[in-house]
Amino acid sequence: MPECDAPATEIDWPARAAALAPRLAAEADRIEAEGRVPAELMEALHGAGLYRLCLPRALGGAEAAPMVVVRVLETLAAADASTAWCLGQGLGCSLAAGFVAPDVAGEVFGPPGAVLAWGPPNRVGRAERVDGGYRLTGRWSFASGIRNATWIGAHAQVGGPGAAAPATQGRRGLRTFLFPAAEAEIHPVWDTIGLRGTGSDDYEVRDLFVPDSHSYVRDLVRDRRGPSPVHRIPQTTFFGMAFAGVALGTARGLLDAFMALAVEKTPSYTTEPLADNAAIRQRVARREGDLGGARAFLFERMAERWQAARADEAPSLRSRALLRIACTNATLRAREAADFAYAAAGAAAVHRRNPFERRFRDMNAVAQQVQAAPSNLEHAGAALFGVDTGGRV
Repeated sequence: MPECDAPATEIDWPARAAALAPRLAAEADRIEAEGRVPAELMEALHGAGLYRLCLPRALGGAEAAPMVVVRVLETLAAADASTAWCLGQGLGCSLAAGFVAPDVAGEVFGPPGAVLAWGPPNRVGRAERVDGGYRLTGRWSFASGIRNATWIGAHAQVGGPGAAAPATQGRRGLRTFLFPAAEAEIHPVWDTIGLRGTGSDDYEVRDLFVPDSHSYVRDLVRDRRGPSPVHRIPQTTFFGMAFAGVALGTARGLLDAFMALAVEKTPSYTTEPLADNAAIRQRVARREGDLGGARAFLFERMAERWQAARADEAPSLRSRALLRIACTNATLRAREAADFAYAAAGAAAVHRRNPFERRFRDMNAVAQQVQAAPSNLEHAGAALFGVDTGGRV
């Protein structure tokens, strides 16, 4: 199996991502057209060890801190948001390695090109308890990166004799099931305005047997086997941080593209480049301040959560709320920066040959995901007043 070629703390993971970014940017149109990250780019991502950032070291993983993960995702998203999104999804799914037995984790994540993909329980399936495991039936959506997945996960309610399962995140009886990707039927439904390259299609299984060993209750402490602090971070929280990183990186790419354009472009009926316009300079400065402030707040809150995870301490309700605010706020501020860059670029932004149109669509797709929903702020605000709304922060 692939292994980190140096101690994880000595590897500059964002630098590895930066080395791949030009290839991603050059292939971005192809990624979007094909609805997946091409095999040769997946091979490069695996070769750089990026899909193993959150795996246990016993599996050749880095057990990386969230701050490192987000920096990697930012770097990739500035080149191609779909690739970064798929990686963020895959890393979140890879936390499953900390909740199954080591031999099962090795089976799923040991091979060099291992990728686990799943969708949220938005179309909740059903699992019937049987001797030695479960019979799983259901259809799930938003499985980003499923076309490159080797294994698939599904979250389902459990029924049948002896089906009672501990509550987690307010969903009683909800379990996660892992099975080879070949066992699922994929429905090609992903036809969207942005993030088209993620291929976030539906998938379905019918009466599929999943052994006990390949099932666990998400985030349940008694099911946790992984020694890494990253396994002490709830998966929903991890996804919030990861996708905020994708948003920040996408906005960064748009802002950088606009500033490069502003130096060269002299708008019609004017005599000076955009970069010499006082109003443009002020607006660029504001967007940089907003985006940088949101990013700094996010990294501050992530660092606090990582410190708590390393100490195996439960974060306070206020700490959880502030991290949720930071994740949502980062995406909202990123969307504002992207809107500015696209609008300020003028007619140049509408041409596919220029670096605005795809990024603008991707940014607006990122911002429609549940991790950026305004309701997150409602629940976080309630938590700041001491009201826990049940796993939403």
